Amino acid sequence: MSRLDTSGAAAETLVDGPRHGRVRRPGAPLPLLLPALAGLVFLLLPLVALLVRAPWRTLPDQLTSVEVWQALQLSLVSATAATAVSLVLGVPLAWLLARTDFPGRGVVRALVTLPLVLPPVVGGVALLLALGRNGVVGRWLDTWFGVTLPFTTAGVVVAEAFVAMPFLVISVEGTLRAADPRYEEAATTLGASRFTAFRRVTLPLVAPGIAAGAVLAWARALGEFGATITFAGNFPGRTQTMPLAVYLALQNDPAAAIALSLVLLAVSIAVLAGLRGRWMTAS
Repeated sequence: MSRLDTSGAAAETLVDGPRHGRVRRPGAPLPLLLPALAGLVFLLLPLVALLVRAPWRTLPDQLTSVEVWQALQLSLVSATAATAVSLVLGVPLAWLLARTDFPGRGVVRALVTLPLVLPPVVGGVALLLALGRNGVVGRWLDTWFGVTLPFTTAGVVVAEAFVAMPFLVISVEGTLRAADPRYEEAATTLGASRFTAFRRVTLPLVAPGIAAGAVLAWARALGEFGATITFAGNFPGRTQTMPLAVYLALQNDPAAAIALSLVLLAVSIAVLAGLRGRWMTAS
């Protein structure tokens, strides 16, 4: 038998049997099990094929080539720089969305998350129209400061930050909404300014969410392709990141493409492993 204890904030179901025994879950019905297994195979088969067809014997030579190291170095540097830009701009934006009320906040939140669903190539075109040499803002950057972003390494960082920042904003905003605002209110009551309360109280509270968002943003920036190739081009040593190198190598040197793909796969697995404790639960 089982009884329902409704005392406290949440109800708890107690099942007769060993006190610390593990309750066995019922098996999945066949109409659900078969498509579930098919979906699992569908997702894993390409990854398994990548591992099976990888040139393991020549992999060290592939990964030590000049082109691969140039693409790898540029990808790591640009993804890290894009993450830094996302942190500097995205954390205050997340705080603004989570802690303040202003007209049109829902619209602003929708616009912030728009790059998540916007095709990356469209994002690259939008960046060209905004920051290109003849763009809405780019023409003034070129005229006043002599700054030209398209087809430069800085353009790679801009393109990656554009598509990666929403991941950080969503993560930090969710963490801020879950955090108790009374700590900040207590700090302001004791005489701290709102910025001091944010720096000394809020940031330590939401540090795990910021870290998770930064990792996601870094991984998204590392794998960005469409906006980068549209806004920054594909110039080896200057704007050719790893995804672009994979695309180019697939046409001329499939073994190098597979080697680069394995590196990106390893990074993705490392990101998932790092976020497992936050967003995944072991059953």
